[in-house]
Amino acid sequence: MQDDAWSPTPVLLTVDLVVLTLREGRLCVLLVERGEDPFQGMRALPGGFLSHAGEGILDAAHRELSEETSLAAGSVHLEQLAIYGDAGRDPRGRVVSVAHLAIAPGLPEPVAGTDAVDAEWVPAATVLSGELELAFDHRRIVTDGIERARTKLEFSALATAFCGELFTIAELQQVYEAVWGIGLDTRNFYRKVQAVKGFITPSGSGRKTTGGRPARLYRAGPKRVLYPPLIRTVPPGTEEHTGEEGE
Repeated sequence: MQDDAWSPTPVLLTVDLVVLTLREGRLCVLLVERGEDPFQGMRALPGGFLSHAGEGILDAAHRELSEETSLAAGSVHLEQLAIYGDAGRDPRGRVVSVAHLAIAPGLPEPVAGTDAVDAEWVPAATVLSGELELAFDHRRIVTDGIERARTKLEFSALATAFCGELFTIAELQQVYEAVWGIGLDTRNFYRKVQAVKGFITPSGSGRKTTGGRPARLYRAGPKRVLYPPLIRTVPPGTEEHTGEEGE
């Protein structure tokens, strides 16, 4: 038997960021315009290669968030999403991406940096529908990131990461509707939220006037896991809405 020499396949490591926020009641994802090949001029997720051999993956994610978008990572919910390493996903060679999900309320207009020409908030529905083509396998990563957020809204307090420090139950409902892509009955939602002890707590700092009856203000409570969970349901014959007018 011939003893063939074995050598490992060179692998490059990157981080990619699915950054989500609500803008004018719609779920939006942060995209950059690539300034260089491959896929120059196409929209893509912010991200890039590790800067040096000793850089940690989470450190790289925080660095890319700042460099690509000028967004501060301190107030952003950031968690590892998944690893993407299919052969052929990157024409430069065998490149593995460790994708992260980032969520924060009221994020400002982004400013592109490093190798990005532009950065902008794009309605998530535009990406999920395939209307906007993304570089690499980034549409798949965005889809996975949004589904992670949708699922975690059922069983965790992640929805509060889309809100400011103080919020109303109506604003919290808007988060669920935007992320899940469905309309919710206001009274039923209020009842379910109040049934989850420790999910949200009254702020004790007054009420917010919304043009009608003053709304009570809340803040995130101590519970990270919701019980009972807020299960996502779509009434029979109801299409998921995307937040776009006319749909």
